[in-house]
Amino acid sequence: MTTPLLLKGFEVELYTGREDGTVVGCSAEAAAALEGFVTEPDHRNLEYITPPDASYANQLRLLIEPRQRLRLWLASRQLTLLPGSTLSLGDSHRFERSDPENPYHGYIEATYGTQVVTASVHINLGLIGSQGPEQMDRLFAALRLMRCEAALLLALSASSPFLDGAATGAHSQRWLQFPLTPADVPLFLSHQHYIDWMDQQLALGTMQNVRHLWTSVRPNGDHRPHDLNRLEIRICDLVTDPLLLLAITAFAELRIHQLLRQPEPGDPLKASQLTPAELAALADANDRAAARSSLEATLHHWRDGAAVSAQDWLRAELAALAPLAVELGLATVLAPLHTVLDHGNQAMRWLAGHRAGLSISTLLSQEIQAMANQETALLEAFGTVGRPGPLG
Repeated sequence: MTTPLLLKGFEVELYTGREDGTVVGCSAEAAAALEGFVTEPDHRNLEYITPPDASYANQLRLLIEPRQRLRLWLASRQLTLLPGSTLSLGDSHRFERSDPENPYHGYIEATYGTQVVTASVHINLGLIGSQGPEQMDRLFAALRLMRCEAALLLALSASSPFLDGAATGAHSQRWLQFPLTPADVPLFLSHQHYIDWMDQQLALGTMQNVRHLWTSVRPNGDHRPHDLNRLEIRICDLVTDPLLLLAITAFAELRIHQLLRQPEPGDPLKASQLTPAELAALADANDRAAARSSLEATLHHWRDGAAVSAQDWLRAELAALAPLAVELGLATVLAPLHTVLDHGNQAMRWLAGHRAGLSISTLLSQEIQAMANQETALLEAFGTVGRPGPLG
């Protein structure tokens, strides 16, 4: 019997601005005018969410349709969608509130400032059809695996090498500046461990509410911390290429399917030579290394702590995943990852162009046009309803 694909959905944050890459905020107006868009505390970026759907072809449509509506609305204001996950051309010294009367936004500004004014994409993967201890065990095993391999997803998606008109020296400035909260998050051993820890953090005030867990990967559901049905991968920079975003998602999904088929060798809690505390520290250190150097980073494998380059680790995993990808019909969806491994991610390509003498504004302008051109090409590839698109 064919293994069903996981339900998946995306939370996509985008900057708006001019064709030269200058950020211009309008999230409150856009959210009021367009269904499906919501504001962030700073009005220079806004968010849309795709509904759960297991199909990669359907998710491709769900990713593009809101962008098209937003793009048309922005065009009448001589604005467009911007690539990148930080304020590449500035100004990171000033917070621009989207809702001055919102007390939580006030807390965010006072506590974190523009550290949080970033754009990213969160990947939600559903694992539970019905509640129960066994299902929760599966979810938390997947959570542990994704926590220990989150650095690989950041290495593929890094797209924030600039801030305030300068190269920062990092490939993901976003992840280095974003305030992880609480500062120390354990590797959760079970659902009860997560509940007890969350209750403790809320009592201590290190978290303001159940959503105030800002970490690379977290459990998600309608009534956290008790009712959970998915995991949320939060580490990825903004991926403007929807085909690449789906490829990164397919990689994560395939790793989870491997784990579910072989729980003992796939769960870091069971298969690692390291303690849970050592695994949490290793995962966080890998995340920081990937933020600095992405595919060029030296990481440490969760199985034994051995040093390995991000690129070599990814190539080894993709080779191991190839038969399962064919079985689940995801080999074509994964294809863009090989292009990234061969030619570099967004941050690496931008930095190469910058070293060659191109201005940040020129690089952003080129990518702005590439985004628009790709959307047009993908929409043409969809054809009429019922005809196969780029993902079949």
